[in-house]
Amino acid sequence: MTDHCISGADIEAMEDRYRANFVNCLSGFKAACLVGTCHARENQENLALVSSVVHVGANPPLLGMVMRPHTVVRDTLRNIKANGVYTLNQVQCDWVEQAHQTSARYPSQVSEFSETGLTPWYANTIEAPFVAQSPLKLAMKLESIIPIEVNHTEFVVGRIEQVWLDKTRLDTQGRIDLSELDVACISGLDTYHQPRRIARFAYAKPQ
Repeated sequence: MTDHCISGADIEAMEDRYRANFVNCLSGFKAACLVGTCHARENQENLALVSSVVHVGANPPLLGMVMRPHTVVRDTLRNIKANGVYTLNQVQCDWVEQAHQTSARYPSQVSEFSETGLTPWYANTIEAPFVAQSPLKLAMKLESIIPIEVNHTEFVVGRIEQVWLDKTRLDTQGRIDLSELDVACISGLDTYHQPRRIARFAYAKPQ
């Protein structure tokens, strides 16, 4: 075996950027999602790329995501806390560069929509912008925010209020083939991939 052991002490001794790149690769491939919010008083739209969205439960339908510490202004988390609603928008492979650009530190008064050429779209039932180009758009209602004390991040749990997609992509068993939607996934902090389906199995039971 040629595997080499990298210890926790080795990780702590790494240079900051090297450590961030390394550890972010260890969780494997992650969904590329854009979070759409709006500052209610200033009517200022915000769009942010996240790769930490995870399934929390199906009944009720909940998704969670980790938001980083407030070492700099976090417009997305501020807007979610203020308004209680936001959108999650899957990123397609042919516009990953625009999606990635939303992670730049624009001033709060600058909309990432206008800077990247992505199009805001609103449903009448939620005061947060969707990304019109996204093939799978979710309207989310904030349920809870759980502080993670060990690194001062916050775990945001939201309830799925609406799902917008091409209904022909939904099969009779409730499954969505994300590879047919041409959505991207992320490894590390800045590398994008085009996933493909390799197999589908029946519900697993003991032999």
